[in-house]
Amino acid sequence: MSELMTIARKEFRGFFASPAAFLFLGVFLAVTLFVVFWGEAFFARNIADLRPLFEWLPLLLIFLIGALTMRSWSEERRSGTVESLLTSPIGPLQLIGGKFLAGMGLLALALAMTLPLPITVSFLGPLDWGPVVGGYVATLFLGAAYLAIGLFMSSRTDNPIVALILTTLVCGVFYLLGSNLLTNLFGQQIGSVLEAIGTGSRFDSITRGVIDLRDLYYYVSITGVFLVLNRLSLERLRWAGNPPNRRHRGWTWVCVLAIANFLLANAWLEPVTSARADITGGQLYSLSDATHEELSHLHEPLVIRGYFSDKTHPLLAPLVPRIRDLLQEYAIAGGDNVRVQFLDPTHDRAVEEQAASQYGIKPVPFQTASRYQSSVVNAYFNVVVSYGDQYQVLGFKDLIEVKSQSDNQLDVALKSPEYALTRTIHKLASTYRAGDNALASIGQPVTFHGYFSPDRQLPQQLVELKTNVTDLLRQMADDNSDKLSIQLDDPDANGGQLANQLTEQYGYQPRIASLSDPQPFWFNMTLQSGDNVVPVPLPDTLDKAAMKRSLKSALQRLTPGVLKTVTVVTPPDPMAQMRQMRGMPSQAQYRKLLDILGDNVRVKQSQLTDGKVPAETDLLLMLAPHDLSDRQRFAMDQFLMRGGRIVLATSPITVKAGQSLNAQKTQSGLEDWLQGMGLSIEDKLVVDAQSSSLPVPVTKNVGGMSYREIRMVPYAAFPDLRDDELNPDHPVTASLDQLTLGWASPIDIDAKAMGDRQVVELLHSSDQSWAADTTQAVPDFDRYPTLGFAANGAPSSQLLAVAVKGQFQSYYADKASPLAQPDKADDKPAKAGAQAQSKPQDDAPSYTSVIKQSPDSARLVLIASNAFASDTMINLVSQELGTVYTKPIDMVQNAIDWSLEDPGLLALRGQTQFARTLVPMDNGTQRFWEYLNYGLAAFALLLVWLWRRKVHASDQRRYQRILAEV
Repeated sequence: MSELMTIARKEFRGFFASPAAFLFLGVFLAVTLFVVFWGEAFFARNIADLRPLFEWLPLLLIFLIGALTMRSWSEERRSGTVESLLTSPIGPLQLIGGKFLAGMGLLALALAMTLPLPITVSFLGPLDWGPVVGGYVATLFLGAAYLAIGLFMSSRTDNPIVALILTTLVCGVFYLLGSNLLTNLFGQQIGSVLEAIGTGSRFDSITRGVIDLRDLYYYVSITGVFLVLNRLSLERLRWAGNPPNRRHRGWTWVCVLAIANFLLANAWLEPVTSARADITGGQLYSLSDATHEELSHLHEPLVIRGYFSDKTHPLLAPLVPRIRDLLQEYAIAGGDNVRVQFLDPTHDRAVEEQAASQYGIKPVPFQTASRYQSSVVNAYFNVVVSYGDQYQVLGFKDLIEVKSQSDNQLDVALKSPEYALTRTIHKLASTYRAGDNALASIGQPVTFHGYFSPDRQLPQQLVELKTNVTDLLRQMADDNSDKLSIQLDDPDANGGQLANQLTEQYGYQPRIASLSDPQPFWFNMTLQSGDNVVPVPLPDTLDKAAMKRSLKSALQRLTPGVLKTVTVVTPPDPMAQMRQMRGMPSQAQYRKLLDILGDNVRVKQSQLTDGKVPAETDLLLMLAPHDLSDRQRFAMDQFLMRGGRIVLATSPITVKAGQSLNAQKTQSGLEDWLQGMGLSIEDKLVVDAQSSSLPVPVTKNVGGMSYREIRMVPYAAFPDLRDDELNPDHPVTASLDQLTLGWASPIDIDAKAMGDRQVVELLHSSDQSWAADTTQAVPDFDRYPTLGFAANGAPSSQLLAVAVKGQFQSYYADKASPLAQPDKADDKPAKAGAQAQSKPQDDAPSYTSVIKQSPDSARLVLIASNAFASDTMINLVSQELGTVYTKPIDMVQNAIDWSLEDPGLLALRGQTQFARTLVPMDNGTQRFWEYLNYGLAAFALLLVWLWRRKVHASDQRRYQRILAEV
């Protein structure tokens, strides 16, 4: 070992005896920096990663390592010193190992000098260090393979130029075998074999952040094969001029066996799928605990079919193997309950007909063009998930994310396929359970608590409803004798002790039928399973069928995994009737949000104009409420008092985007209601120096004439929130590395009015923000050159979103129920359809009691922005990024999952890889970071040069001392 290290140190110093090492390091640094900042337009990509660097390294290393190793043995052969080396006491293995370690040392030094790049990116955005570490590991192993090839080629010739050409040729062949340039010429089966042989595809797998033993050993096997060939080549030099003998043949067979073992071990390791480490942030490429939990709850066989064409678009071809590997992980994790199939409809007519007739899957035509020809490829890229009698098809929009890098270049990547698949499985299993016996899916026994007054106190319709309820419950109890028990109590019995308990614990109050019949009575129902208590609301129509639906809805809320129902309230479209008369589609304000929510929950839209929240509602999502009537506010209030969950996005400032940006102050109708809850929103607009860049109309004065042009400028009214500005300890914001919040207002918390409720601050603007008292939405850089908005006073962080949990006091606790009052003009809904909906049934009494206090389970999430998650805001931010911006939608989904205590999808969404964008910066700041990296690279080269001078001076002194002694 000491001899090996001595040779390695001697060879390493030998690199610096000539300009070779400095040329290698200088060219390596110059090319990598040029590729990152200019070739791949790092700041234009606006993504905090080092993918451009590691995409080019396999090709770059071919030439650099070829130049590094070309003189290793060829120079020894040309000068005649190889004979002396082979006859010296040091063995050939030590010589080969020493040269190999010296080359690895120089490569490691070159990589170490690029470390300022990832450090810089980590300052500019939320860098995931897993792919960076994987990229450096992959580069070292790939470099080792190329070094072994270069050493062998150098030992075969005495001409360094020939050695360089041979090394470049062999390394280039290994790289091309697995590249898309070659695999796209063949089908999926042959392409997968070529990818397994090529060095580039293995390199890409590791640079994702997944270190697989099979990929690492692949490079080790190449290194071992060519080092063995190098040893055999040197041995043959020792035989030169001698007749072949048994010893020579023995050496040849030993080397052949060693090479065979190196190669066959790849086939032996191929089935070993568990020897891998996912080092990405959140383990993006490993099945999460949420997925394992979802698969463990399957009671029916789950079938996943992947429909992929053998020939597809070149940008999609590299993604197919990754989806195949992921589906195989599902098959392993699900065991006998999960079956995975891979089908190619282009090769099987029956499969093609089944895909079209049963699932509606048809090929998508892609136009491909090269320098020599253009063609159209009809390709399949679909995944079908079926469970029981339910199925769902995942296509391009569910699995693929396309980002525009430039006018003629697209970046195509997977859009977190695990989340899409597990979300689909969750939805299908939930729908299947909802259609089945809900009681059978609840683990603990269920108790029905009916808090009813005696029949003599109840209105006649409720007496009949009480009978229907007991009949339904007894029927359910007979079918599930061990799961359901019934308990009926009169709250006023025994001195009203139970009534007081219900009021304190759940906020229940006696009801009255109407003003003409003021006799109070109790008619409340709950279902309890363990510690979970779910209220059973009174149906709108007091018949048996409606009561059965209400009971079923309450049971489903107790059933784990069953889809929840979210009622969404959006601002009414004042032109809806006119659009309908003209046959025009309705104006979509939250189309993207509703489409994505529909994949996870049941979405129901309502205006609450009848003063009630739909009975099956689990969560109420209020988006930009405007001039709510007393009935709408009462419906919202009483839903919260029943232990409901509300996610509310509102602000006193509304901005409409058309040819320009028009802002105006509006009333939501919830100002007093929020103040009673201990919250208030200031009538101001938050502007932040840390903001996103948006296409904004800017006034320009040229030659005395003013005109407006659209320009990408930092837009201070869109604060860019990062790091601690997104609460890292709360599930709603923990998985968000960045969020752009448009046209927001500050939130004030009244600690005294808040009482004992738990308040968590979710979103803050940066320390460089102000609360501007303005309705100006278009920046005026002539008057305010820095922000475009007036910044008065000292900057400070502004609170933009909160989450509140606990007991709330009703806004109507000391007021009469609006449902007991006749309809007022301002309470009439704006739309005819809603007017019909709000008309009460003639045969149904109006129960006007007010629940004055909520249970501890009530939750309220407040986001101070009217534009939050709207199509307008998403489209504006998406124009900057070149892809669809979904962070606000992700936060809404997180808030829904947290509010409904559904940790499965929330945990899985936390592991979804979203686009990690850079912090906003101007051109001057970009140039600073770019030139800083150039300067650090030059400084590193200077340190190496100074070190070499010191070592060289030490060598000269030692040489002079040896001469003096001689």
